[in-house]
Amino acid sequence: MFKGHPKGLIPAALANMGERFGFYTMMAILVLFLQAKFGLDGTDAGWIYATFYSSIYFLAIVGGIIADRTKNYKGTILAGLLMMAFGYVLLAIPTPTPVPNLTLYLAATCVALAVIAFGNGLFKGNLQALVGQMYDDPKYDKVRDSGFSLFYMFINVGGIFAPMIAPSIRSWWLARAGYQYNANLPELCHQHLGGTLTEKAAERFHEIANQVSATPITDYTVFCNDYLNVFNEGFHYAFAVAIVAMLISLAIYLKNKANFPDPAKKAAEAKANNTVTQMDIKEVKQRIYALLAVFGVVIFFWFSFHQNGLTLTMFARDYTVLNIGGFSFDPEIFQSMNPFFVVALTPIVVGIFGWLRNRGIEPSTPKKIAIGMFIAALAYVLMTLGSLNVPLFSEVTEMGGLPEAAKVTPFLLIGAYFILTVAELFISPLGISFVSKVAPPQYQGLMQGLWLGATGAGNQLLVFGAMLYAGVPIWLTWTVFIVACAISMIIMLVMVKWLERVSQ
Repeated sequence: MFKGHPKGLIPAALANMGERFGFYTMMAILVLFLQAKFGLDGTDAGWIYATFYSSIYFLAIVGGIIADRTKNYKGTILAGLLMMAFGYVLLAIPTPTPVPNLTLYLAATCVALAVIAFGNGLFKGNLQALVGQMYDDPKYDKVRDSGFSLFYMFINVGGIFAPMIAPSIRSWWLARAGYQYNANLPELCHQHLGGTLTEKAAERFHEIANQVSATPITDYTVFCNDYLNVFNEGFHYAFAVAIVAMLISLAIYLKNKANFPDPAKKAAEAKANNTVTQMDIKEVKQRIYALLAVFGVVIFFWFSFHQNGLTLTMFARDYTVLNIGGFSFDPEIFQSMNPFFVVALTPIVVGIFGWLRNRGIEPSTPKKIAIGMFIAALAYVLMTLGSLNVPLFSEVTEMGGLPEAAKVTPFLLIGAYFILTVAELFISPLGISFVSKVAPPQYQGLMQGLWLGATGAGNQLLVFGAMLYAGVPIWLTWTVFIVACAISMIIMLVMVKWLERVSQ
């Protein structure tokens, strides 16, 4: 599978696995942590979630500029790894819940998220730029798309386990204190402490509280304080696992650092040998315009796709059966579906593209991206059909949670994640490949940063998903994402001929 690819591909992917582990830890539990820790509603937690995820990608632009100007891609990547590890250290330090000062502790959490985001900005785009430079050798150019698909597959291995390990640590910590996990209980506890429980929700709260506690409850206020504190301590310790993953990635990167491309050395050699070639200014502009056009289109894909850590996770908690055949699982577990499917499906997708390439009928990268947009829309068509009969979220809140009999099968989310992952494999790794091929050499880091910046713009829009989820029928929320993906596909198809010409 890796035959015919540069030797540095696997070490680069392994070095990225720790970042993916932390990414999927955050994606799986961040919104649930913010709500359980601070009692935030979905919209407020959605603003923080969306801002954090957009910052990760917007700051990649800054990281790209730093690396391009200094030509020190390796040092910039190393600084990013260290900053991300430090950010997870800040999040892993247990603090009391309920928090004694909401503003102070929420601000401290946001500072930790900002440190992680800036470290990711220094790291992610520049590592992708290094991988792209491995394929600048003409003998590797034909397998560039496949190479980035394999790179994408490998780094997602870390993402498979993070959503499993994080909730397992939280549930283990609860069990040590004599409690069981319940997804709805933190919100009910905050409502009890705030005096906002409806009569029906209060009955539901008392029922669940007595089910999860190993000892009889005599004071529900004391119970709420203790349960919330233990619950969120488990989340803090879950973030600590990401530190270990980051240290492993750091070790792999340092061991293989010398074998990665060195743009500064390459530029110096070319200058000394008088082999520096300047791209025509008109061609540079055409390439940048083409890249900016693609960046604008994929914003709407990421707006839809990254709902997996926001509205899709909330849907798993609020509307999905979490017990099948006596086996109970946590809502975060669905976050493992995406990286699992990435790893499982990438060899198949790469094999299909290789088969088509050998017959001279492989679609161009822009066409693949357009196809991916269409596939993503299908995932939300499935979610729309599966959500037609579920009640409004406000009605679920008033009831104190939806009865199990009224919830939907978990196979609805599994199917949606499967389809979304296929779409992702047509867009994300191939988009990175397209950028690495089309970007002018002097702007490699910046263009990879802008690709991630487009992802950031889509992520900042995520909050509208949370607003829709809280205020309109659930099926209508998913319909918005169908429209966003369909519009993106149409625009991409209109530009295909131009993009194919520019990328020759």
